[in-house]
Amino acid sequence: MTIRQLSETLINQIAAGEVIERPASAAKELIENALDAGATRIEIATAGGGKTLLRVTDNGGGMGPADLELAIRRHCTSKLDQDLTDIRTLGFRGEALPSIGSVARLTLLSRTAEAGEGAEISVTGGKVEPVRPAAANRGTVVEVRDLFFATPARLKFLKSEKAEASAISDVVRRMAIAFPHVRFVLSGSDRTTLEFPATGTDRLARIAQVLGRDFRDNAIEIEAEREGVRLTGFAGVPTFNRGNSLNQFAFVNGRPVQDKLIWSALRAAYAETIPHGRYPVAVLAIDIDPALVDVNVHPAKSDVRFRDPGLVRGLIIGAIREALAREGDRASTTGAAGLMRAFRPEAQRPSTPWTPSASPYRPFAHAAAPATSFREQQAGFAEFASPSARSEPVFTQASPTREEEQPQNHPLGAARAQLHENYIIAQTENGLVIVDQHAAHERLVFEAMRNALHARAVPAQALLIPEIVDLPEDDCDRLVAHADEFARLGLGIERFGPGAIAVRETPAMLGEMDAAGLIRQLADELAEWDTASGLKAKLDYLAATMACHGSVRSGRRMRPEEMNALLRQMEATPGSGQCNHGRPTYIELKLSDIERLFGRS
Repeated sequence: MTIRQLSETLINQIAAGEVIERPASAAKELIENALDAGATRIEIATAGGGKTLLRVTDNGGGMGPADLELAIRRHCTSKLDQDLTDIRTLGFRGEALPSIGSVARLTLLSRTAEAGEGAEISVTGGKVEPVRPAAANRGTVVEVRDLFFATPARLKFLKSEKAEASAISDVVRRMAIAFPHVRFVLSGSDRTTLEFPATGTDRLARIAQVLGRDFRDNAIEIEAEREGVRLTGFAGVPTFNRGNSLNQFAFVNGRPVQDKLIWSALRAAYAETIPHGRYPVAVLAIDIDPALVDVNVHPAKSDVRFRDPGLVRGLIIGAIREALAREGDRASTTGAAGLMRAFRPEAQRPSTPWTPSASPYRPFAHAAAPATSFREQQAGFAEFASPSARSEPVFTQASPTREEEQPQNHPLGAARAQLHENYIIAQTENGLVIVDQHAAHERLVFEAMRNALHARAVPAQALLIPEIVDLPEDDCDRLVAHADEFARLGLGIERFGPGAIAVRETPAMLGEMDAAGLIRQLADELAEWDTASGLKAKLDYLAATMACHGSVRSGRRMRPEEMNALLRQMEATPGSGQCNHGRPTYIELKLSDIERLFGRS
C-alpha cells in the first residue's frame, strides 16, 4: 500500500472531528478567541441551534488583512511562542478557524483600532477566497453558516435544534461566570435573548445572574491557598442542592474545565452532608502556575492534568469542609420561600372578597357580639394564650427571665412552643425558626458518634480464616499502598502473592460482611479516583443509622429547657443545618416575611 500526503482540506476536516464536535464547540472556540483579543462585549447570534447560523461579534483588538490570511491557516496563532508549558491564554492550538472553515461556510470581518477600514475573508468547505476591503467596526465578526455541510455524515449525529441551542447557552453561561467584566448577549432564532451585563470584579453578582438570586443568598465564600495553588469561589450550603450536576462550574486559570479530579473532590467534600442522588451547587476557580498544569491533553481543552493531583484534591476538600463547618449549618433560604408560598391563601384556593362573617381566619369566637372595649378584647385573646396544636394540654412557657433564653443572644433564638410534638418554634431577634426536633437531634447524635469513631482506631474483628481475594496486580499495588489507612478503619489486609489480597480483619461495627465485595469496591475507587472512601462511608452510614434510631423521636413532648438545650447544641455543631439524609433541620422566617404575609409592608 502506497503512503501519500493528505490534502490540507482533508487534514483540516479530520481535525474538525476532534475540535468541532457540535455547534457549541464552535461557539466555545470563537468566544475564547474574542476573550483572548481583549473583548469586553461579546454578542452571539444563532439560528437552527447553531447549525444554520452562528455569529460571534466582539469589540476586541481586531485583525488586519495579513492576520486574516494567517488566521484561517492551520497551526497559525498569536498566543503561543515556543513554550508549551507557559500557556496563559484560552486558545493556543491554531486549529479552530481552519477546522470550522473546512466543514462550513466561514466569514471573518475585522478591523483594528488604527485601521481606517476593515478587511474580510471567506472560507467555504476548505476553499479560501482572497482578502477584500470591507466596512467594519473595531473588533471582529465571525460568521459560521451551514455547519458540517461539507461533511453531511456529521449532521446525522447532531441533536435537535433545541438541544444544540441549549448546549450553546451552557457554553455562554460558563464563559460569563469566568469573565464577569465582559458583557455577553446570546440571541436565538426563537427571538429570545440571554444577556449578562458586566459586573466588574463582583464575581458573585455575575454568578447570581447565571444561577439565580437564590444562589447568592445560599452561597459560602471559598478562599484557600496551599503550596502556590489558590482556590477561590463559592459553594452552596448543603441544603441548597440539585438533582443533577449542571450547576457545578470549575475553572483553571480562567479556563472552564470538565475535570473528573475536581468533581471527585467536590463530591467528597459534601459526602457527609448531601444525600445520594443530590448534587451541590458550586463555582470553583483554581489559580496555579501554568507549568504545574497541562491543558494540552485534548483538542477541546476541557480536560487538564495537574502535576500534583493530590495537592489540588486535598485543597478543594479541605477548603470546602472548613467553609461548611464555619457557615454550612445555616438553612437554605429556599425553605423559607416554600413556607411563604404555602402560607399564601391564593396559592391554595381562588381568591374571594374578604368579609368578617365568612373569613375562616376571624379571631373572635362570637363575631356577632364583639367585645365592647379594648380591655375586653384583650381578655378574650387571653383565653387562647399559647394554644396547643393538639387536644392534649401542653406547657405554656412564661416570658423568659434567664439570659440564655433571650432570643437576641443566640442565632437560633429561644424556644417558645412545640407543635404536633415534633416542631419547635423559636423566636429570634428578627424572626422565627421552625425546627424539626427529630432531624436536628439525629444530626447531633451522628456528629458525636462519628467524632468518637474517628478519634481513635476503629475496633477490628479477626477472621478465623483469612479471606483471599484475587485481583489484578495493579489493584493489589494500590490497595497495599493504602493499607495503613485501612488499618485505622478496622480493615486489615496484606499482599498474598502477586495477584491476591488477604483480608485478616474487618471492622467490628459492620459484623458479618462480604469482605471480598468490599475489597473489590475499594480497588475500583482507587483506580478511578485515587482515594478509597468507601469503607469510611460504610462506617459513617452505620453511625447515621444508629443515630437515627437513638435520637429524639417525633411525637415526644419536650420541656422548654430541653428545647433550648437542643437549639444551643445545634448552634455549636457544624453541619447541623441538615440531617444525615440531607434534609433541612430548620427553616428560618424573617420578620419582614411575616409582615408581608399580613400586608404590613
